[in-house]
Amino acid sequence: MSWPAVEHVAKMIDHSLLRPDLTTDDVRAGCALAARYDVASVCVRPADVPLAVRALDGTDVAVGTVVAFPHGSSASHVKAGETAAAVGDGAREIDMVLNIGRLRAGDDRYVADDIRAVAEQTAARGALLKVILETAYLTDAEKVRGCRIAEEAGADYVKTSSGFAPGGATLDDLRLMRRSVSARVGVKAAGGVRTLDVLLEMAAAGVTRFGATATAGILDDLARRRGDVTG
Repeated sequence: MSWPAVEHVAKMIDHSLLRPDLTTDDVRAGCALAARYDVASVCVRPADVPLAVRALDGTDVAVGTVVAFPHGSSASHVKAGETAAAVGDGAREIDMVLNIGRLRAGDDRYVADDIRAVAEQTAARGALLKVILETAYLTDAEKVRGCRIAEEAGADYVKTSSGFAPGGATLDDLRLMRRSVSARVGVKAAGGVRTLDVLLEMAAAGVTRFGATATAGILDDLARRRGDVTG
């Protein structure tokens, strides 16, 4: 098998630092790991954005954060305000949770306006927007609608999960999501991306970003398989 370059796979990973019990020292250590492996970004809690920006200054690792996380039920103006504050603090990527209940209720206009309120903030400030569907709570039809609404409202990515719901990314969901958006919109898998084999299988299904906490294990495994390291 021809293995992809470690550097290429690293730039598909958003290293997740979202556990509620993480200390500031834990966040600094996570940022150091992200810098060492030169991943795409770290995804930190909103209060940790300034800390992460300082820790990653001079690197090519972007700082991202979450909005209305993990339930998506904040009012739209609160989501917009969170986004403006986060980007003002130095975040360059925003992972927002859409309003899950309103999507399930069929209130597509509300869901679109909710996403658009955040998209206006990211677009004005040059940040990326990833919209979390929380697929564990949705039917396939709702997943398709959520993806299409997100694209129409200005999302750059659609994302499976927060990592805090009962289930995470599945291949079936990722393939469905990839089919439901245009080539302009990326697909991000999160929740359960713990091994290299899972990541590569999902990448073959069209996924271009991965939220992961097992970053070091995944990339070290790839280096071993390529023969880049011994042991």
